[in-house]
Amino acid sequence: MLAQLIALDWGTTSLRAYKLAAGGVVLEQRSLSSGIMQLPKTPRVINGRECADGFELAFDEACGDWLNAQPDLPVIACGMVGSAQGWREAAYCETPANVANLGNSLQTVVSLRGTRVYIVPGVIQRSRLPNVMRGEETQVLGVLQNLPVEAGNEVLIGLPGSHSKWVEVVDGRITHFDTFMTGEVFAVLSDHSILGRTQQQGATFDGQAFDRGVQVALSADGELGVLSTLFSARTLGLTGELSPTAQADYLSGLMIGHELAALATVQRHRRNSVHLPSIVLIGNAQLCARYSRALDACGFAKVTLAEQATERGLWQLALAAGLIDSSSR
Repeated sequence: MLAQLIALDWGTTSLRAYKLAAGGVVLEQRSLSSGIMQLPKTPRVINGRECADGFELAFDEACGDWLNAQPDLPVIACGMVGSAQGWREAAYCETPANVANLGNSLQTVVSLRGTRVYIVPGVIQRSRLPNVMRGEETQVLGVLQNLPVEAGNEVLIGLPGSHSKWVEVVDGRITHFDTFMTGEVFAVLSDHSILGRTQQQGATFDGQAFDRGVQVALSADGELGVLSTLFSARTLGLTGELSPTAQADYLSGLMIGHELAALATVQRHRRNSVHLPSIVLIGNAQLCARYSRALDACGFAKVTLAEQATERGLWQLALAAGLIDSSSR
């Protein structure tokens, strides 16, 4: 099959490149550690010119050979590449944001090789405490494209990660979203706090320790908040109740449990109902498995996992922007 689009998911720490054929079929994909905060620094010749620009170097490494073979391939990118620290800033769209219309607001940067790269805007939620996303809006569109009719016109989409997002979508519009810095704080605590001093890497996932952490977050002890319960990751080790190899999974469960307990409270309040909604998860399979486990403990009705959301979303945005022929659906 002949390629029709190059799609880039360009975040803070990584760059994922997809070569897509008709219908968004993935022909080839690559993952590089060339996010916008760790771009390549070694200069090299691009299009006959010496280049030291990190964005150009990463772009060429990700898909230069694809473009050598098919120079006219359109390129679309989402994520932090469109931030103020990115290759070219793409202004935020405001909530309620119709994700299918984001293809009408693409920003353009022309690479050294003359290729136009179309960058997807993020979404901003203006409130007393503003919230933003870049990249997740594209994944949300990818989920909506594959959502069964019986799912209805309202959906709650979870995107676990360094900065976990919980996105409420009504009639194809992002109406509200919450961000939890669970993943990043977990990494900081494990690497740079007293809690990490006694942790040891376990050979396998310790489900029992993880579940214990979740239950502590959901218990009366957890009502004091995460800043109180965190110290138990150390004290349970000191008293011999948690082995060194179990402490990281306990801490993970504890933090995810607090995140989801807060989410459940907010969802009940917003919906004025004791019943919790079904959830669609997008992200790393192992991390989503942890969240599914904890969501079940928190009483969420049903959890499903979406696949290839980024590729599907970028394909749909390219179609909407006219970058590829609509007959390629």
